[in-house]
Amino acid sequence: MTNQMGNDLVQQQLSFTTKKMEEVTNELRYFLNNITLKQLRKDDEETAVETSVQEYELILDQFRRLLVFFDEGRESGNLILRSGSFRKGAAEKTLYWIFHQCIEEFFQPKTDVWYEDSRAAYTGKNAIQFRTDVPKPMKELIASIEGPLQEIREELEYYETDYRTKVRQRGVE
Repeated sequence: MTNQMGNDLVQQQLSFTTKKMEEVTNELRYFLNNITLKQLRKDDEETAVETSVQEYELILDQFRRLLVFFDEGRESGNLILRSGSFRKGAAEKTLYWIFHQCIEEFFQPKTDVWYEDSRAAYTGKNAIQFRTDVPKPMKELIASIEGPLQEIREELEYYETDYRTKVRQRGVE
């Protein structure tokens, strides 16, 4: 009975995570498929923002990088959820991967084009801040995907620690 409850909890977390990842993936993909550097430069001119094309390219590269990770995590999760019998070990491994490759990559991007403002929780503002001025569409995208990713992060933080402990106990790490 306890094992089934554990399976159900992991399955619920995986289902929640893949649904949130799908929301974020759809928004990110829509943005990338519909925005051009020319449009971003036009927004620059209209708002008197002075940001170089190279900085936009770095941000767009980071968005593309995230999209690849988000797609992979979402697809892996959905594959496990659709399989005939639920594989708890595979689900735990996938959730761990999503936490590190997707969530942590969003909040601490490799390209360092934005950062997480740790004071945001106290100010009620968005936690993600760009290192340079960016046009409104980029700010809106980040603001729209930050919430669902924060929800996933909160769901998986405890779980991530628990999974690491299990891995260490098995001597796999």
